[in-house]
Amino acid sequence: MEAADTMILTVLSPERTLLEAGVSKVTLPGSKGSFMVLRNHAPVISSLTEGDLVYMSEGKEGRIHILAGFAEVNENRITVCAEV
Repeated sequence: MEAADTMILTVLSPERTLLEAGVSKVTLPGSKGSFMVLRNHAPVISSLTEGDLVYMSEGKEGRIHILAGFAEVNENRITVCAEV
């Protein structure tokens, strides 16, 4: 996966940075329903509910279970602040 094909995912908890990685897609547990973010997604801010944040990085799937939080998507950067 080339850098031009990736987005930067940063997952923060109140205690520490949980993840910072290049990803090809992310699925988030939005409070109005789960949604997927792909490259060049429109800017959005969403509240998150309990569920799994699922991401694909270098062909491998990763998961982080979150309790609540919010996400911002802007210019191929996804920043998630969450309770875990």
